[in-house]
Amino acid sequence: MSLQRRTLQEKETSLSVPDVLAAAKTFFAQRTTIYSAFIEQESANHLTLRGLGGEEIAIGAIATPSGTAVTASSYMFDAQISRFFTTLPPNDEVAE
Repeated sequence: MSLQRRTLQEKETSLSVPDVLAAAKTFFAQRTTIYSAFIEQESANHLTLRGLGGEEIAIGAIATPSGTAVTASSYMFDAQISRFFTTLPPNDEVAE
């Protein structure tokens, strides 16, 4: 997988934007290893989280006609973002 694909990931989900961001807050705060991350900035459509080593995770979500498009980016947390995305219910209208 190319570095760009690892650092920028996208997913469509049936959750609402507020539910996606709430799920991200919970998911990353509950990590019990060096991969936990905590809110640094927040708006109605995005979160930036900061990991224990200073690494940043940026998550954006926007409503679409068929659900919610979620984009996440991080240099060090690519595996954790992939795991987070697996917790989001798929959008049944989007073939993954």
